[in-house]
Amino acid sequence: MTVKFDIMAATEPDLTAIARIHRSARQAAMPWLPDIHTPEEDLWFFENIVFKQDVLLVARDGEEIQGFLAYKQNWLNHLYVSPKHWRKGIGERLLKAAQVASTSLQLWTFQRNTSARAFYLAHGFEECELTDGQENEEREPDVRMAWRL
Repeated sequence: MTVKFDIMAATEPDLTAIARIHRSARQAAMPWLPDIHTPEEDLWFFENIVFKQDVLLVARDGEEIQGFLAYKQNWLNHLYVSPKHWRKGIGERLLKAAQVASTSLQLWTFQRNTSARAFYLAHGFEECELTDGQENEEREPDVRMAWRL
C-alpha cells in the first residue's frame, strides 16, 4: 500500500493532534504502561516544553498528522505514529529525517517495548545501558540506545 505524506516542521495548531497521537500510540503499543498523565497534561507538555525546546517534525497527509518526532541536540525524545498508520514507513521516514540532521542520536525506550527496540536496532541503533526504571516517571525498566553516523 502506498501512503502519501510529507515530513515538515510542526506548527502550533498541530499540537492537539500530536498530543492525541502520543496518548493513543502509547496505549496501543504499551497497554501495560501506567497512565500517569491526563490528556490535558499531555497537551500542556507538548505546548510548553516540546514545541518550545525540541525540533518537532510531523508526517502530514493534507490536514492529517499521521506521526511525529521530537529531538534536541543528540537526544531523540519522541517518535510516535498514529496506530491506524503503523507499518506504513512513517516512523522510518521521521527517524531518517532526524538521522540526516545529526551525527549521533540516543534515546530511552522501555525494555518491554520489544517492537520499538527491534525498530531502532533495524535502523542502526545499539543497546548501551539497561536500568531498573527507578529514574523514569513510570518506574518501568528501560534501555538507552544510541546511533552514530
